[in-house]
Amino acid sequence: MAARDPYLLTPGPATTAAETKAAMLRDWGSWDGDFKAITARVRARLLEVAEAGDAYTCVPIQGSGTFAVEATLGTLVPREGKALVLANGAYGKRAAETLARIGRDFEVYATTEDTPPDPAELDRILAADPAIGHVLLVHCETTSGILNPLEPVARVVEARGRSLILDAMSTFGALPIATSTLGLAAVIASANKCLEGVPGMGFVIARKADLQAATGNAHSLSLDLADQWTYMEKSGQWRFTPPTHVVAALGVALDLHAAEGGTPARGGRYAANHRAVVDGLRGLGIEPLIPDVLQSPIIVTFRCPDDPAFAFQPFYDRLKAEGFIIYPGKMTAAETFRIGCIGTLTPEIMGEVVAAVGRALDALGVARRNAA
Repeated sequence: MAARDPYLLTPGPATTAAETKAAMLRDWGSWDGDFKAITARVRARLLEVAEAGDAYTCVPIQGSGTFAVEATLGTLVPREGKALVLANGAYGKRAAETLARIGRDFEVYATTEDTPPDPAELDRILAADPAIGHVLLVHCETTSGILNPLEPVARVVEARGRSLILDAMSTFGALPIATSTLGLAAVIASANKCLEGVPGMGFVIARKADLQAATGNAHSLSLDLADQWTYMEKSGQWRFTPPTHVVAALGVALDLHAAEGGTPARGGRYAANHRAVVDGLRGLGIEPLIPDVLQSPIIVTFRCPDDPAFAFQPFYDRLKAEGFIIYPGKMTAAETFRIGCIGTLTPEIMGEVVAAVGRALDALGVARRNAA
């Protein structure tokens, strides 16, 4: 076993800073004024990161990012409304499944895992179906690591007079999201990805007018964003027991995010991590699945070596023994594995990852050859 904690080479939870971990060593009273102040500060800072103006508010929600996605869809999509999901991976499909479970009408515009949605096709779909009121886009689909075209999609949705909901789970805090400028209805993210907090809290940046209009619409008591917002505005408190340690840790993580230089600097470090691991594994004959022009700096899907000596589980186990936790592939079109570039990782650490991959391949007897 490695002497240090393992590096999490995943799309979240991510490796966190010592200061963020330390913030969880204190207990907080959930109704106490000091904790209310932390909540208020975190909400304000998240609005700043989202580049959201006075028309928007931040509503935190207990649970993982999926809880926040369901809360957003269940609150903002009217019961008699209809949504369009742009799906090119597991998280778009999960959003569609959520809409089905909560009884909202929807359509899916599906493309393959390595193909972004075409804004022209989106425009055609919206023109043909005026019943569609909301469109959901996954900014970075971590199934593959593809970065979907936010601004072109936002322009089409706005021109057609519809509302765009952005699942920015894997990009918020690392890639710029001009919420106000793009006129987004909602941006959904969580604490434990590019903000480098810990799991247990999602949040939604939403237009206040949309939340007001959605009063009473939600399918769920605990996932009612409008009610959560109203209660927080009146009392400064969460409606139900908050993840106090997670919120406190996110407050520190946001301080570290600002000290690093905010979104541009955080995204720049991740981009350098991405370049280091892609260039390094290419040198070992392992190629990314997604073309460079479509690839996000968040997580990279690599094709498994085309060698009968390679098997994912022993490969994974050897990397874990050296202190590196990677992700299995989530593709249907190819045998793959994934390496995340987020968290408190550096290009130097990614160089160590590449060296460990080389040792694992050698131990398995995988021939070193460039991928075809």
